[in-house]
Amino acid sequence: MPDELFDLKVGYTSFRNPIALAPMGGMTDSKFTNQYAADAGLVVLGGYNLDAMTQAAASQMVARGREEFISENPMKLIEKEIRSIINGSTVAVNVRSTTIEPLVEAAAIIRDNGAIIELDAHCRQKEMTDIGAGQALIHEIPRLTEWIRKIKETGVVLSVKIRGNVIDDAALVKAIENAGADILHLDAMKEGAGADLKLIKEIRDSTRMFLICNNSVTSTDSAKEMFARGADMVSVARGVLGDSGLISRLVADISATQKEAGWYNAPKHVCRGEGDLRGLAFCCLPVKSCPVHSNIKKLGLTAQQFADMKIDFAKGTMLEYGDSTCFGSLVWCCKISKPCFLRDGVLETLGLSDTEYMRLKRELGDYIIGQANKSSHGPKNG
Repeated sequence: MPDELFDLKVGYTSFRNPIALAPMGGMTDSKFTNQYAADAGLVVLGGYNLDAMTQAAASQMVARGREEFISENPMKLIEKEIRSIINGSTVAVNVRSTTIEPLVEAAAIIRDNGAIIELDAHCRQKEMTDIGAGQALIHEIPRLTEWIRKIKETGVVLSVKIRGNVIDDAALVKAIENAGADILHLDAMKEGAGADLKLIKEIRDSTRMFLICNNSVTSTDSAKEMFARGADMVSVARGVLGDSGLISRLVADISATQKEAGWYNAPKHVCRGEGDLRGLAFCCLPVKSCPVHSNIKKLGLTAQQFADMKIDFAKGTMLEYGDSTCFGSLVWCCKISKPCFLRDGVLETLGLSDTEYMRLKRELGDYIIGQANKSSHGPKNG
């Protein structure tokens, strides 16, 4: 599928589709990736252990039966592995270290190969956390943010992988974003419950970083649930082991959705309590008591400011029309998947396709959030 279908870009990288292969220690090398993720928009190699302490910890993990990557020359291995990906996917490399120097060295190599570095703040194996690597980093936010800043000084595109529901997620995500990370790779784990969709929505509302969501993505339906809460991309891990065609099928299904609807990760309506702030694009004029008010409050907006914002955006676009709709303009109309003969009649009269209508709604959602941020309001948590 061409990059243009999705137009997904971060820094010097672009993704041909929003499906990724997640890192799995000792498994996701170039051979595995070329076999299982030929169609993915992003493949994340690793995690690779960069210094003596993480190498030793990995050896201990292997001794008790886990799979890990162990190398005498991890920098050379990383470069070789990036260059061995033959499927055209964008490449990221997940790495661990107990000190910043190997991370900076790896970042320069990864940057020079046009790839993304992913800082592992996710691994919860005791051998790693005991030495201050992996998930231990999120318990030391000053160290984590200092490392992010130093890695970004190399000019590399930086992803940070974390596990949700461990500490205060809102504070953690804001710290990561303020430090300069480009991508947040979220394992939306909820003990005993699969993916935490509510957490995905909350994090989408709190950050403008490119958001990759992971956990229990085993079908198109599970991927779509994450997209509808604000994921820009979803990543697949062990699901590919039992279903080698999973990534190819996800790519085909989500590409079809994008072609048909024009907004593959369109949010649910906020009135259902499930849609993220982008869903304000589908809200009615705020004249009655409903969840639109609590959502615009998160952006620091009054009902009048919100209404004015939508009206200003609509001027000069097809959303300006629609006298016969409930509130006299398509700018107040709902998601195309919700049946509405009034909206659809206007679209037919205007010759506006469902895809173009949803494209305008996507731009409107981004405009509302962007304008609120410019006004120094920004999303409010709580």
